[in-house]
Amino acid sequence: MLKIGYLRFPHLGQPLNLGVIRVYKKTSGNGGLTLYLGKRDYVDHMDSVDRVDGVVKLDPKDFGDRKVFVQLACAFRYGSDDLDVMGLSFRKDIWIQHVQIYPESHKPTQSEMHETLLKKAGDNTYPFSFEIPNNLPCSVSLQPGPDDKGKSCGVDFEVKTFLAKEKCNVDEKIEKKDTARLIIRKIQYAPSQVGAGPKADICKSFMMSDKPVHLEAVMEKDIYFHGDAIPLKIKINNETNKTVKKIQVTVEQTTDIVLYSADKYTKAVYTHEFGETVDAGATYENTVSITPQLSENKEKRGLSLDGRLKDEDTNLASTTIVQQGVEKDMLGILVSYKIKINLMVAGGGLLGGLTASDVSVELPLILMHPKPTEDVSLEVEKKATERQEDNEGM
Repeated sequence: MLKIGYLRFPHLGQPLNLGVIRVYKKTSGNGGLTLYLGKRDYVDHMDSVDRVDGVVKLDPKDFGDRKVFVQLACAFRYGSDDLDVMGLSFRKDIWIQHVQIYPESHKPTQSEMHETLLKKAGDNTYPFSFEIPNNLPCSVSLQPGPDDKGKSCGVDFEVKTFLAKEKCNVDEKIEKKDTARLIIRKIQYAPSQVGAGPKADICKSFMMSDKPVHLEAVMEKDIYFHGDAIPLKIKINNETNKTVKKIQVTVEQTTDIVLYSADKYTKAVYTHEFGETVDAGATYENTVSITPQLSENKEKRGLSLDGRLKDEDTNLASTTIVQQGVEKDMLGILVSYKIKINLMVAGGGLLGGLTASDVSVELPLILMHPKPTEDVSLEVEKKATERQEDNEGM
């Protein structure tokens, strides 16, 4: 009997019954190695990261003098593994760790997850564990274009078991049939403490007008969850003799690739124009609702997404939370968001729109997943189910 309960999402208020464990399984081409994991998402709690516990079932009849190793690697991928350009690698390892499980030399403290997987896999099965450092990046993938093939660029984590004579001999060729691998994700949840929302304001004067336009924008809190509507309070005091013709709200995602270059680019993930006008000498106050979503941005190549697993949906990448003292270069890809409120103020007189000008303010946006809370109050027997992953590396 294993303790399980419910995951409760605070913003939804409904528990999700977790009465069934999904077992992820991948067998090598030679049939001698079968890798088992009990989950694919590992949470970064800022001070620590969930431990990676798994097992490998062995059929050693064709191993010869080779040993069995398990490897966990965090890597930045910036090209397809299928590309071969003058022997250059399109994958850069950020962090990598190996353990030898056969002949047995790695004996981790067995966890509840180990016991479940050992029971499922049966005889001749060896456990392993990895501790993920908390200064490593979270899983992020860059959205491919319609014609792009192969694995997405980005930061990923891979658990791989393989046969080799030595652990780290670069001259030893490891055959693909002698490996089994599964991609996992390192994720972050929103902090439990929610702060006050940011505020921005500007007062801008114009030629031919002795008074300014005041623009103020305020958010209710500093963190919002993926898919939630974001209320945005906008105040305008138009003291000029001009008319505010258009109010536009844009959410921009900035991706900063810090590992191998100085690439930094910004893409709009939400844009909406509101039809209200503010006449000369008038005021405007309203709360508008905006919701940036991946479903509205499926065609934008290079957009940062939360790490994707096979046949599973994903969403816009969560905001990167950088811990104090962590070198940014280690994080691979930094993702941030901002909300831009822009007013188009039309010129008056004969020149009209030729003298139009913009008034803008920007607010930072933190976009993340809510942290589920576990209520371990119900004990039921878990019946493990298998999920065979067909694609290499997934």
